[in-house]
This record gives sequence, structure tokens and C-alpha cells, in this order.
Amino acid sequence: MTDNNLHKEQQIVDHLIGTFQNLSGKVKREKRVEVSIEKKQISSVLNYVKDHLGFVHFSHMSCVDWIEDGYFELVYILWSPKQKVQLLVKALVDRENPSVENVDMIWRQVNTYQREIREMYGIDFSGMKGAQDFILEDWDEIPPMRRDFITDEYVKEVYFERPGREDAKDVRETLVKRSGEEIPDFAKKYSRD
Repeated sequence: MTDNNLHKEQQIVDHLIGTFQNLSGKVKREKRVEVSIEKKQISSVLNYVKDHLGFVHFSHMSCVDWIEDGYFELVYILWSPKQKVQLLVKALVDRENPSVENVDMIWRQVNTYQREIREMYGIDFSGMKGAQDFILEDWDEIPPMRRDFITDEYVKEVYFERPGREDAKDVRETLVKRSGEEIPDFAKKYSRD
């Protein structure tokens, strides 16, 4: 594939760089463009690409914990059915005060992703509607998808070593009996046997 085949992707990048200050972007490959913005630009950029560039389909939203660098990276994944191009809009959020603007008024389904990210990473989306508990009920620990959440310690404390749980069964025992299959070698180290 030559660079000539990436003409429409490069036009999108050039257009956005010319429209927004402090925006950087690149063509990742055919049908995929990636831009990085400041968190204060999230609403403006998402509205603009939807209304002016045809990225009308919100596909997904994710979060990456860059603990070593002290920030989270939010990734909004959009699709333009007309141009057949996927756009990844990335913004960094300070890990110490993780708060960004709510954007579920642009696409209603963003609310579900924001609620999950709020619960799993502890990022506040100011102005967002929705109950605090989403998937985890009565959770008082550090958000479980943060890289400084120590899963092994939590599991030992809550599920195996807690008083009154001495007779608790490993769920894998029940699954082995039901399915007749053995526990895979990689999982045996987590078994109580």
C-alpha cells in the first residue's frame, strides 16, 4: 500500500490539526486515524467531528492507566459510515485529580461507558447523570482497574482468608465436577489444593 491510498485519512488529520490548537494526529493505517487532544477539548472535538466530518457513530470508549507517568488516557472510538474511517480521539487525565467533562449529550450511549470508567478507574465525569453504583455494589476499595489495585491481595483477603469462609469451595471445583474437564495447568496455582 502506498501513501496515495491514505489520502482521505491524511485529509482528516490535516483538517483537524488546522482546526484545533494543541491537537496532534496521525494516520495509523488504512481506515484508521488517531488524534491526541487536551482534556478541555474533548467536548469541542467530539461535537465537531460528529457534526462536520461525519463521525456519527460512537463505537466504544476505553481507559488506559499509565501509572508510571501519572495519568489516565481516555480513548473515544468513532466511526464515519460515509468515509469508512475509524477515528480514535485520545486525551490525558491527571491521575491525582481525575475529572473530565461529561459528553453523554453528544451520544447517549457514552453514559454507560463513562459510568463504567468512573467505577473501575475513579474518573469523575462532571455533570453526568446516573447512580454511583453501576456494576460493583457497595465497593469501598480503590477502583479495581487501576494498576495500583493489588488483585491477589484483595482476593486472599476477601475470598479465601476471611473468617467464616473456612468451608468455602473454590468455584473451579464445582465447574470441574460439572464439566468433567481438568483445571488447566496455568490455573492450578490459584487453586486451594
